[in-house]
Amino acid sequence: MHELSLSSAIVNTVVKHADGRRVTLVELRVGKLRQVIPDTLEFYFEFVARDTVCEGARLEQQVIDARLRCRGCDHGWEIEIPAFRCPQCAGSDVEIASGDEFEVEAIEVEGPPAAALRDRPEGDLGKEAQCIGQR
Repeated sequence: MHELSLSSAIVNTVVKHADGRRVTLVELRVGKLRQVIPDTLEFYFEFVARDTVCEGARLEQQVIDARLRCRGCDHGWEIEIPAFRCPQCAGSDVEIASGDEFEVEAIEVEGPPAAALRDRPEGDLGKEAQCIGQR
């Protein structure tokens, strides 16, 4: 159920950066250690995005494999289940190298920022505004 709060955080972040423009795509990097269920996250994203600039946006999730790195010998390895010993030197001084990510990597938006439209002289909206109106 934590996918609902994660979806809210995604939408809040994207809305802040979209500057009033309609969002068509949100790209995420999600580490396996976050234990996020991709289909559930997508479901809640669609729910939370309603009545925002994110409504109808596609959510693309890049799943990042969980990797550890031994601080003693610098060996890195991919893990399926947490096993916190280095397979090369048997050291236990390890750190998470990847798999803990939860990041909005990029967004795609339509048209210029809302501020750019407000700052233009009336009637001087050009092709950008026409494209926005046609979508």
